[in-house]
Amino acid sequence: MPYADILTLLLAVFIILFASSSVDQEKLERMSAVFSQVFDGGTSFLEQPAPVPSPNADSDQTPQQNSAYLKDQQELAEIKDSVDNFIAVNEMEGQFATEMTDEGLLVTIRDSILFDPGQATIKPEYIPIAKELADVLVSNPPRNIVITGHTDNVPAGPNFSSNLELSLMRASNFYMVLLDSNSQLKSENFSAKGYGENRAIAPNDTAEGRAKNRRVEVLIQPLVTEDGSEAKNTQ
Repeated sequence: MPYADILTLLLAVFIILFASSSVDQEKLERMSAVFSQVFDGGTSFLEQPAPVPSPNADSDQTPQQNSAYLKDQQELAEIKDSVDNFIAVNEMEGQFATEMTDEGLLVTIRDSILFDPGQATIKPEYIPIAKELADVLVSNPPRNIVITGHTDNVPAGPNFSSNLELSLMRASNFYMVLLDSNSQLKSENFSAKGYGENRAIAPNDTAEGRAKNRRVEVLIQPLVTEDGSEAKNTQ
């Protein structure tokens, strides 16, 4: 390109930028027409249509991946319905609760239905209830399930060195009852954790708050992540 043409082009760009700072649309249109004629009668860049983003521009997810994720979420919702029905049939709405979370389906069980105060052994009369829950947890393919124990901030008592130990033993014992209750549940898909009083969901300064904090949680994890990939084991 000749030097004079380069200077003309730079001048044109400068004028365009200057004119663009004004809200005078008529001025822009006049200048667009002039520059179209100057540069070989081509189409003005001001007339070029704006690029239209692809519907999936912000996502690399394929329709198949999206379908897999939605299908997995539907299956989790069906498990939730089964657990909710189990709770209703056994009239334990005040002892059990279910919730869909980002990590999966969370089933919360008040500790009072499973354990005596300061103890980690499941009450014999509630082992049949645990066995019924185990049947609901069976799925194909199997899902990873995390059992976590939680306490309030009251000292554990003479049988345990800390609330952390008490919560872990409760989670472990409940984990074992579930596995023993149904041969289709496999240990490689289960894990047990204890957090003591460190993950309170209510203030510990009232009896009601402490009762909410004393709980066992069963997290049923998804098989597929939101981006359509296989969920990693977060146990």
